[in-house]
Amino acid sequence: MVWGWLGRERGSSIGSGRGGIILSPSLAAAFAQVPREVFVPDGFQRRDGTWAKPADPDFLEIVYSDDVLVTKVDGRTPVSSSSQPSLMALMIETLDVRPGMTVLEIGAGTGYNAALLATMGARVISIDVQEDVVERARAAVARAGVTGVRVELGDGYAGRPDEQVDRVIVTVGVAGVSPRWQTPIVAPVEHAGTHPVLKISPGYAARVVTPAGFMIAAGPLTAAHPFPTPAPPGALKNLHPYGESRFDPPLEPLAYRDLWYAAGVWNRRATLAAVPGREQSCLALLDEDREGGAIVFPDGSITASGSRGEEAAAIVDRWLELGRPPMGAWRIGLAPGGDPDSPILLPHTWEL
Repeated sequence: MVWGWLGRERGSSIGSGRGGIILSPSLAAAFAQVPREVFVPDGFQRRDGTWAKPADPDFLEIVYSDDVLVTKVDGRTPVSSSSQPSLMALMIETLDVRPGMTVLEIGAGTGYNAALLATMGARVISIDVQEDVVERARAAVARAGVTGVRVELGDGYAGRPDEQVDRVIVTVGVAGVSPRWQTPIVAPVEHAGTHPVLKISPGYAARVVTPAGFMIAAGPLTAAHPFPTPAPPGALKNLHPYGESRFDPPLEPLAYRDLWYAAGVWNRRATLAAVPGREQSCLALLDEDREGGAIVFPDGSITASGSRGEEAAAIVDRWLELGRPPMGAWRIGLAPGGDPDSPILLPHTWEL
């Protein structure tokens, strides 16, 4: 079975909420050549919480859909997965991989992403802190017959100081990047409760590639936050309508993420909140005690407690006055932070 969106002609594309991604011939060939089902032999969690197994009639249909496949859970929390293929494609294209390059991958997942990179001609060193994940990824890469991938157990923070690395790709959500990694880097870096993917160039200047959400890394690649991200269950109590709808029709998902990103630049209490009755999470501003705040919905309406409605409305006004800047318009500077004993480079400055 092959991807429904993948043709063999030059300029093949993958459709998703990202508006369609043009694939280079080498990446299109890798998607066509590497069988995704080989990397999920024990199945994965469906969207409804049930477990899909290889013998199930819908198994291959889901495997070859443009969706994330959760392969390991801790209680109810996903801890390992195969990312959404359109997101994988966009990150790999942004990485600008060429045959003969060495790529350091932080977060092995199922091994599928590393297999795609190796099929494009890269030598891949994939590192993960979970021993069972490493073992399964190694076995899957071997079953797929892909060479050029080395899956190792360890903390990716240390990088590979004894080896020349041409590119770094991170497949777990991080608060910042390790100063021990060589640039360029493609990484999902925490911002306002989500993990927009950044392309980080030499000198640690960065730009946003796409909005995204990822499972969170362990160890020094995380950092303490004064406010929880996302908003914890039970937060945002006693909210009341503050402002009526301002966007008709409501903002499209990408435009809503543009507003969300700007809110995170201007207010460090901006985060993600699950809202009862809504399938998608929403932009929220927590108050100082982390219990109240405001929610800004895609149509621009606001519910709030206390004075936070005015604060949220001011963010929407500011975004509109600046001409609705997309997240890709921000230029980001990184600076040291996190654990002083194992510092990471965190987003520190933003300019339009």
